[in-house]
Amino acid sequence: MQVGLISDTHDRLEAIKEAVRVFNDRGVDLVLHAGDYASPFTAAAFKGLRCRLIGVYGNVDGDREQLKERYAELGELKGLLAVLDLAGVKAALIHGSPLELVEALAKSGDFDLVVHGHTHRVRAERVGRALVVNPGEACGYLTGRATLALLKLPELKVEHLELKVGRGA
Repeated sequence: MQVGLISDTHDRLEAIKEAVRVFNDRGVDLVLHAGDYASPFTAAAFKGLRCRLIGVYGNVDGDREQLKERYAELGELKGLLAVLDLAGVKAALIHGSPLELVEALAKSGDFDLVVHGHTHRVRAERVGRALVVNPGEACGYLTGRATLALLKLPELKVEHLELKVGRGA
């Protein structure tokens, strides 16, 4: 199973559209979004996605009811935490604000995989038995690099990719 990971899109439609192109080109089976969409109108940029999207809310996602409604035809926004079984891999999807929650989930021993965003920094490291992955920031606003990740399951192999978009604002 190939899973696309994305976070911190922050209304950057150009980056979302490029991420959708990459996910479709790579044939991902599912996309996990770790929050900070920012505005409900961003759902339109995901419309060409050829697989289901599961997401959680981030700390800048204000109108959560509108986000949930707009993203419903793409998949589902699960709230602040999604606990998922992905090809036999027990996964937690969380935005990561505060970051201590990410570390606690990883150290709990309950998960093989913890996916988060919030820091805008690429990450793939073992914490206890869990692989902790941050796809970085799709918007590219803080680091100047718009990134996402591809995850091969059940092997837990991660590949971070930089999107071909202009520099972040």
